[in-house]
Amino acid sequence: MTLDQRIERIVAILDDKKAEEIEVFNLDNADYVAKRVVIANSLNGKHTKALYDHLKRELKPEGEEFLATDETDEWTVADLGDILIHIMIPEYRQRYSLEQFLNELIENQKKEEA
Repeated sequence: MTLDQRIERIVAILDDKKAEEIEVFNLDNADYVAKRVVIANSLNGKHTKALYDHLKRELKPEGEEFLATDETDEWTVADLGDILIHIMIPEYRQRYSLEQFLNELIENQKKEEA
């Protein structure tokens, strides 16, 4: 399975289980620990855990390896090596502004290439 197919699968699982505002960041050309980052909102703490548990149940049998995980009710990060998945409640997503950080990484790389 290609990287993009794996991302499509992750997004489909999250969407099917009612995650909100799912975004994917392509960091192929940025100096970052992963090639892709997926960020999704959960409805609440229980939903955060349920989304993560569902991802593990669906993806592990397909050969996906969860290298590391940091879990709280408000924010869970799963490291799949070349993919990082962030599932968080909306308040945390707004507070930590990961999208802004990742967009700046992508923009800075574009400037360096120009």
